Amino acid sequence: MVEIGTPANGGQWTRRRFALTMPLLGSLSLLATPASWASTAGASPQRANRVLMGTQVDIVTDGASSATLQAAMAQAFARMQALEAMMSRFRSDSMLQQINAQAGKTAVTVPAEMMAVLQQAHTVWKASKGAFDPTVGALAAWRFEPGQQAMPTAAQISDALQHIGADKLLLDTAKNTALLAQADMALDLGGIAKLPILATGLQTLQEHGIQNALINGGGDVVAIGRLQGRPWRVGIRDPRQPAQLLGVVAIEGQGVVASSGDYERYFERDGQRYHHVLNPRTGWPTTRVHGVALVAREVAAVNGWGTALMVQGPAAAPAWSRQHPDVAVLVAGSDDQVWQNAAMAQQLQA
Repeated sequence: MVEIGTPANGGQWTRRRFALTMPLLGSLSLLATPASWASTAGASPQRANRVLMGTQVDIVTDGASSATLQAAMAQAFARMQALEAMMSRFRSDSMLQQINAQAGKTAVTVPAEMMAVLQQAHTVWKASKGAFDPTVGALAAWRFEPGQQAMPTAAQISDALQHIGADKLLLDTAKNTALLAQADMALDLGGIAKLPILATGLQTLQEHGIQNALINGGGDVVAIGRLQGRPWRVGIRDPRQPAQLLGVVAIEGQGVVASSGDYERYFERDGQRYHHVLNPRTGWPTTRVHGVALVAREVAAVNGWGTALMVQGPAAAPAWSRQHPDVAVLVAGSDDQVWQNAAMAQQLQA
């Protein structure tokens, strides 16, 4: 592993592979074995997992009785499942699909949770100058699910691009309505809904009196408190060698780790990798970045920006970092060079 120091200019390029996140708990990667989790009070951390949002979501809780922790986790999963059902583009009965079905016709009344996600999507779209766009759902001819993988024709992409543009996503916060102003537009909140859903799960745990918890959903992590009196340890793993770790970041009190990459949902044809992070300007998967990792205290500071930075390319990372000094940033280019800012260099431990 190459050691990276803190450069004077706040960033440094190195030639090594990027990594995405996973908590170092239980079966994922054992830095702390179950035996080391024994509590002096007789309780021990509890863990549960379910498949949500197309990935495995893990919850680990600590600091209360097993029954209390398990009951709280069940409530957290129930709340997250309800939000997934609301915002999923894969469910015909979802609120998101109702908005898509009414594109160019009628505004749809949406719950506060969905309005908050739509507002953040619009904010990131504007701040990223369109690099992140929630209306990439028009590119539905791309399919990355196992057994259903498909690539659109050039004509299909050209047509879809005519129906992309978050300037036509009209939100009325007074009436709590959302409207896609043009027919054949479609929302896809996959790049911005997951973290708020995980954060809602974490909030549910807190409402049940849980003060120490971590939720991991496919490389996106939200956490509060500590694990057995020590910081939560979240590993950064290599997207080309997922069993290997690049390093570890410690989280305690409150924190979020967000990741985006080209290796989770993809297929290959003729030696070319096609993955699910689409460039809304071209209609094709991004090509200049393998992955992005962001570490912050608040979800709003990083939500949607992993996708945006993959679209913008590695050259955009230093300027974005200067505008967001409280976020630790790691961006890996397709040439295997990695840029990280000073905050990430300080936090990432071998």
